[in-house]
Amino acid sequence: MKIHTQAVHAGDRKKATDAVPVTTPIYTAASFSYDDIETTDRVFAHEVPGYAYSRYDNPTNHALEELLTTLESGAGSLACSTGMAALQIAILTALLDRRKKVLAATALYGATINLLLKVMEPFGIETSFVDITDVAAVRAAIEAERPGCVLMETVSNPVLRVGPLAELAAACREFNVALIVDNTFATPMLVRPLELGAHMVVHSLTKYLSGHGDVMGGAVIADEAHLPGLRQLSRTCGPTLGPFECYLAMRGIKTFPLRMERQCANAATVAKFLRSHSMVERIFYLDDPAHLDAATVGQLFPPGMFGAMVAFELMGAGTPEVFAFMNRLRLVVKATSLGDVHSMMLYPKMASHRDLSPKQRERMGIRDSLVRLSVGIEAAEDICADLDQALRG
Repeated sequence: MKIHTQAVHAGDRKKATDAVPVTTPIYTAASFSYDDIETTDRVFAHEVPGYAYSRYDNPTNHALEELLTTLESGAGSLACSTGMAALQIAILTALLDRRKKVLAATALYGATINLLLKVMEPFGIETSFVDITDVAAVRAAIEAERPGCVLMETVSNPVLRVGPLAELAAACREFNVALIVDNTFATPMLVRPLELGAHMVVHSLTKYLSGHGDVMGGAVIADEAHLPGLRQLSRTCGPTLGPFECYLAMRGIKTFPLRMERQCANAATVAKFLRSHSMVERIFYLDDPAHLDAATVGQLFPPGMFGAMVAFELMGAGTPEVFAFMNRLRLVVKATSLGDVHSMMLYPKMASHRDLSPKQRERMGIRDSLVRLSVGIEAAEDICADLDQALRG
């Protein structure tokens, strides 16, 4: 089945009574009862399917998780309260029976770096960093440091680096290292890391999958080996997404392939426009033949679809000039998120990578002149016109 069909149908129309609801209802119950306590006992023991307590499982959550599992070709999923909660429980799952060390990509979302260094390290989980686009360097680091897991983003935030997933997955499997991939930027529409050998995939459901800026959520999709540990941890730690949010996320996902097609097309148009603009110094977009990872992009991404994230540097700009440019925007929304139906702009120095030192940002290629644009589904001409008037001042 094509992903457009999966997004519409997977997870829905479970029979609750003789009448089958065409969309999954919102089950608000905290707990569930059966006619006899013996059945409850068997449900708790996982001897028969069923629901006992919504921290463990809930019909609305289950429907969303089935949908996510289908889209990412996994063995099972866990819907979490946020993308960061999903990332944390994925790392803990990977390290349950492995050395408590993470080998992370040097190019990562700022909050992910904070999670590793400021939350996990004080609890004894070490982190080191490596250029994830260099397979030889990753392999050498795995051999030397013997981490429990490797953590990367399919497309790095915000300068859009892309690592060779299949080769990295092969290296991880050779040394029994779990590979966790944050696939938020690419989505399963463009790349499915589990099919390339990754062990777990993480999403911020808030972004492209839900797509309307009205729900906070995250998800982990696991392979068969890691699913039991993931569910075991979730039953105890309770990062569970609420049923209302699960319903909203599931509703958003039904149209995400259509949105993603439009957003990819718009982003290519916007990137082409920005490349010729006199006030733009440099563009980061995956369709560029001169992109540092062009060969890898060509292997991973479908023809003509390179995602909807565009980053660019303003000519000779510092923070005051960037602020002035962003304040002139009329259509593009100035807000801290991405993947919505409307175009959004973020200043990484101020927002996504604010807590990093200037030297750290510089090493990651995040200069003071860099802005990140999440391209929406508006008419591409209108997006370009708004950027043009803001750039020209």
